[in-house]
Formats: sequence, structure tokens, C-alpha cells
Amino acid sequence: MPEKIIYKTKATAKGGREGHVSSEDGTIDLTLVKPKEMGGDGTPGANPETLFACGYAACFESAARFAASKAGFTVGPQSYVTAEVGIGPRPGSGFQLDVTLYAHLDGLDKQDAEMVVQTAHNELCPYSHATRGNVNVKLQVV
Repeated sequence: MPEKIIYKTKATAKGGREGHVSSEDGTIDLTLVKPKEMGGDGTPGANPETLFACGYAACFESAARFAASKAGFTVGPQSYVTAEVGIGPRPGSGFQLDVTLYAHLDGLDKQDAEMVVQTAHNELCPYSHATRGNVNVKLQVV
């Protein structure tokens, strides 16, 4: 648990996967669509997995940049993290997420980048802390 909450935000969803989601501050205001693979009609649009992928990618890149800085590295402007989020049925009942994080840390060799990515995942990123033990998260340095 956090020692102290330094930021909070709120979002509200109405209508589930084929509804609408908005943030309290108005910065997010999206219609959601069910993916075709889950029975949707194929209309392009955001869904909960898309939103989770965006949040995890952004948070993880920040954690990786911070880890690199703590280790004395400078990460270049062409760095990025891509989060691939899948969903599928669990044995028994329900559904489970599966995540692969692809990290490109501009200016770092593969060995240093792998160390930074591991530090970000194991020590810094709150999304990694939240998913640990609950979601299969694979790390790839690209």
C-alpha cells in the first residue's frame, strides 16, 4: 500500500464494453466498442484492454526512464514502450489478461536496457506492482 496518496483521479463507465467512459476532469470522453473477436460488429474504437495498454505503456516508460536515470544512463528521445494486452478465458470461469511490454530505450545497449527494464518492472512501475502474481507480464527489449 502507498505510504501517502499523492494523486487521485476518477473515471465512470456506463454500458460496459459497448458503452461510454469519461474522466471526471473531462480529458477522456470515449464511446467503447466490443472487439469483433469478443462478439462486436468490428466497429473501430477503444475498449478496456486498449485503455489498460495505453496506461501501462505510459507508466512503464516513465518508470524505465527513471530507472535509467538512477543508474546513470541517459535515455534518448526515440525511446518507447508498447504494451500488448490480450484477454482470454481462464480455466474454470471468467477471463484473464496477458501482457507483453516491448521496450526500446534509445541510447542504451541491450544489456543495460534489460537491466533498466527489470528494475522498472520489479521496483518502480505501479502497474507492474498491481499485476504481479495476477497477470502474466512478459518483458521484451527491442
